Amino acid sequence: MSSSIFLKTIKGEKCNRPPVWFMRQAGRVLPSYLKLREQYSFQELMNNPQLAARVTLLPVNELGVDAAILFSDILVVPEALGMNLVFTDKGPVFSNPLKDKLENINSLKAETNRLSHIYETIGLIKNQLSDNKALIGFCGAPFTTFCYMVQGNSASHSFPEAVKLIYSDRKLAAKLLALITELSVEYALNQVKSGIDAFQLFDTHAGLLPYELYIDWVLPFAKTITSSVRQAGCPVIFFPKGLAGGMKHIGYDVADYVGIDWQDSLAGSRKIIDKNVGLQGNIDPRIFSVNNKQVLFAELEKFKDFGKANYNWIFNAGHGVSPDNLFENVKLTVDWVKSTEWNR
Repeated sequence: MSSSIFLKTIKGEKCNRPPVWFMRQAGRVLPSYLKLREQYSFQELMNNPQLAARVTLLPVNELGVDAAILFSDILVVPEALGMNLVFTDKGPVFSNPLKDKLENINSLKAETNRLSHIYETIGLIKNQLSDNKALIGFCGAPFTTFCYMVQGNSASHSFPEAVKLIYSDRKLAAKLLALITELSVEYALNQVKSGIDAFQLFDTHAGLLPYELYIDWVLPFAKTITSSVRQAGCPVIFFPKGLAGGMKHIGYDVADYVGIDWQDSLAGSRKIIDKNVGLQGNIDPRIFSVNNKQVLFAELEKFKDFGKANYNWIFNAGHGVSPDNLFENVKLTVDWVKSTEWNR
């Protein structure tokens, strides 16, 4: 069996501590990454397999996390569907958002060769990753990807045009979600074939819809992806941020683990979520911006009772680390998780 504590935990083995990694750990808070950004744009780093592999491995080497997550972006799927994407200082922007011409949905066509460099990146990472570390692959869930494609940018995090499309033309919205899902399944399975150890599906904007609508109408698209990956033998983490009360509907039929955002409590989530589903999360990453170690350690101590009682738990944040987080605080957190006596 693998010597990775991350893989042991996600596959159901009881370990003496929780594994730890962070969303968006490959970049942002790492001084070495910021130096690379002085030489290369985000897209250059992401599209060059050697550079992308190098960035993916930085947090493993510098933070000591138990798993690496592929350095890429959820919007590579829309790019492979023929949409033109540019990363600006204000975030990703599509030059041809679907809201401006909804009939363009009918002409979208997958160009799967546009994703081949990512599979090469995975191979390079696996050749360099030690046996006691795991590699997590990922893609965006259909709804979150749908939001960006329709709206064209993230200037409004409520994505009003995307939500309006769902209410005004359910048939057209379903067609787009189905297109995204089909390509995402192919993309995810190719990641598995290339060597990832686990897979995370990000539905960052799940909370934009009433949860009954999300569960009944949107979740089946996400489940198509997670089921395909699990059938290929790869464990899956599902992160439906902001779903709140809808989390009680995320059962083992959806994923092996589910990510909990910081708005919910781990203990409360454990009570309502299928006991066969492990939990991941959920420290508020904004705590990493506070220049006070006592405040940080006081927050970390709150997780000890939960960690003692729950073996199927991965320590992570309730969302990705941000540029204003302090590297020292993130490193201290990793060291704390690894050195704490969890009394299991």
